[in-house]
Amino acid sequence: MIEVTGILCSLLLLMFLAWRGVSVLVIAPLCALAAVLCDGNTPLLAAYTQIFMPGVAQFIAKYFPLFLLGSIFGAVMQHSGAARTIAIALTERAGSSRAVPAVVLTCAILTTGGVSVFVVVFAVCPIAEFLFHRANIPRRLIPAAIALGSFTFSMTAIPGSVQLPNLIPMPVFGTTPWAAAVPGLIAAVGMLVAGVCWLEYRVRLARQRDEGYGDQGFREALLPERDLPSVSAAVLPVVMVIAANMLFSEWVIPGWDTGYLEEERFGSASLSSVVGTWSALLALLLAVGTALLLFRRSFRNFNKWLTEGAQSSLLPVFNTAVEYGYGRTIAALAGFAAIRTWLGSLSPSSPLISEAVTINVLAGVTGSASGGLSIAMESMGTTWGEQGTRLGTDPELMHRVAALACGGFDSLPHNGAVITLLLICKCTHRESYADIGVVSVLIPFLTTVLFLIAVSW
Repeated sequence: MIEVTGILCSLLLLMFLAWRGVSVLVIAPLCALAAVLCDGNTPLLAAYTQIFMPGVAQFIAKYFPLFLLGSIFGAVMQHSGAARTIAIALTERAGSSRAVPAVVLTCAILTTGGVSVFVVVFAVCPIAEFLFHRANIPRRLIPAAIALGSFTFSMTAIPGSVQLPNLIPMPVFGTTPWAAAVPGLIAAVGMLVAGVCWLEYRVRLARQRDEGYGDQGFREALLPERDLPSVSAAVLPVVMVIAANMLFSEWVIPGWDTGYLEEERFGSASLSSVVGTWSALLALLLAVGTALLLFRRSFRNFNKWLTEGAQSSLLPVFNTAVEYGYGRTIAALAGFAAIRTWLGSLSPSSPLISEAVTINVLAGVTGSASGGLSIAMESMGTTWGEQGTRLGTDPELMHRVAALACGGFDSLPHNGAVITLLLICKCTHRESYADIGVVSVLIPFLTTVLFLIAVSW
């Protein structure tokens, strides 16, 4: 019992200190080691050097190039004036009063197209700043708008999405990314509408209090409007990110001869484990290169902006990496195994309910949607599949419930993507997390509950 209590207390302490603004670079390893001490079965120093730090290194090795290129791409779009051109075009077509849905849908299009959520944050933040500044909407609502478009329905509910939460259940249930397409689409629309309604309500409240955007944190490009790129030129790099990512991941890279990956010097990897990263890197390189060619007259200070983009990627990637190390350490403890076993036994007569509860809790404990889902699928997926077959449960519904469930409690205050989002938007937990929590925790959780009720009716 003390092992489980230690994990829960560690998690609560981590969320509390993150909310208070304490650096997760310091508190994540300390909270992880506190849970190890309570566990009693794992040597403290071994847990730090052999579990926590390798987890940090593993995350950086896998995702640092995406953070780096994503940050550079965001800097290029901002300083070239392309982000401002897109924002002006959105304002002219939808009106300045539609800043919130414009940001949400922009994020959703990029995320559904397979662009990493971290890259989406870097790319969309300058656009969101301009739109919110022009509409005089409080800057503190930008993270929630981006979170709604990136961390929720586009990641877990939209059929065909190539984000990890929609792909991980496939080999377990023998399904495709289009599993339960109609119910998934209904769930996606529900999350979108509910989230936008909440944010518009918060905008109205702010206006009643005469609260505007404020000057702090606005980074509008200084180019005069006559020097801004055309709409078609500004949109082209964004379209290229989506199109090239899908092209490389679905057709080009799978056709390569990659048998060499099985060699020990390449980590005995499989193509499926690297295709997502490879396609994203190639797409970003093409998009950045295209942007430089299109906007070359704007880049008199390109070296300065390149340095700025590179440096701005460092703190977000390390913050997210230590959160990943925390989750990896917790997942290695005996108390976590006890939690996982207990959760799996809650509803043996309903695999849909069992997987929804288990995945949501594990995603919350690890602070990762894909991490919690992967752990659940590895340990309980076969059991759920067998239960579903015995009870006649549609495997496509089991796939969709699993994807939906990982996109709720994962976005608690200690989530690495949430912390990265706040850093890039230059907001704090105290300023912005309440709205992030509503749109990316409460609404997705309630959607999953309603989804379960509907399919069990």
